[in-house]
Amino acid sequence: MKIVVLAGGLSTERNVSLVSGTGICRALRQKGHKAILVDMFLGLEKYKGDLKDIFDAPDGLCGDVRVEPTAPDLEVVRRSRADQSPSVLGKDVLTVCALADVVFLGLHGECGEDGRIQAALDLMGVPYTGSDYVSSGMAMDKSITKRFMDAEGIRTAPWRDVRYTEADIPRLVEELEVPCAVKIVNGGSSIGVELPDTREELRDALRNVLRYGDHVVVERMIRGRELTVGVLGDRYLPAVEIIPHAEYFNYETKYQSGGATEVCPAPITDEQWREMGEMALKLHRALGLSVYSRTDFLLDENGVAWCLEVNTLPGMTPTSLVPKEAAAVGISYGDLCEMIINESLRARKAER
Repeated sequence: MKIVVLAGGLSTERNVSLVSGTGICRALRQKGHKAILVDMFLGLEKYKGDLKDIFDAPDGLCGDVRVEPTAPDLEVVRRSRADQSPSVLGKDVLTVCALADVVFLGLHGECGEDGRIQAALDLMGVPYTGSDYVSSGMAMDKSITKRFMDAEGIRTAPWRDVRYTEADIPRLVEELEVPCAVKIVNGGSSIGVELPDTREELRDALRNVLRYGDHVVVERMIRGRELTVGVLGDRYLPAVEIIPHAEYFNYETKYQSGGATEVCPAPITDEQWREMGEMALKLHRALGLSVYSRTDFLLDENGVAWCLEVNTLPGMTPTSLVPKEAAAVGISYGDLCEMIINESLRARKAER
């Protein structure tokens, strides 16, 4: 098949996405597909050939990419594009997607998981991987997802939906419970997340998060072991435990070598795994997600699992969490990429 692996984009998870996309593209090429990597934001500015020949490009246009210790400066990324239009779609992105048999969404964060690119591809009649635009948009919003958790009886930390400005911070510092977790509603990769223990730290946290937006969820702090469970098709996969080598599993510990130890299958009881798996599957279905997702949990000191959030386009490097879970049940990385494509093509056909 001719496959565009769409990655990069213009979100704080841009670099993570490029690493995922590169892994996916090379795995699909090894499977015999004509896969190419396309940066959603920068597009094909550097490609000088005829678009009809692009699927024969050497190494599928993949480059040497890695995740830096800090999130990318998006203003620098914006200025690096020759076309300074306000569009988040770079040169020839939609044109080359229309030439493909399927678009594999290797995007992460707001410009890939919020449903907008899915809606654009739907309007063009181009099939893509993962969930549809409505489900993606709902799952991207932590406030909406929390409401689904509450409605479905999925255990999650008590929370508040908060929109605020700088002027509201003194009042909120007095009103909100500490310790707590402050999370921007549309963030990912632990960007726009603060974990204050004191009211003084809460004041700083609210100011810091305003850099990413004015809409947050504030949760009661749950301390415990960090676990995640993937859903693939109509089943849940083995759990992974993430053991950060710092106090918290933040952006740096997630993506830098040695930042955390990931154990799969997680050393938990079958009952705990099944409970988390059933919660992950229930949330996946409630939001109308399809093909695959990954749901994150905390397991407290009493062995009680608390649901945090769901990821509709989880990391897909060969060593990412969902590929680790798939490998634990005998599914290789390349086979997983093909399974996601085949399941997605069935899902798109059923939606028409």
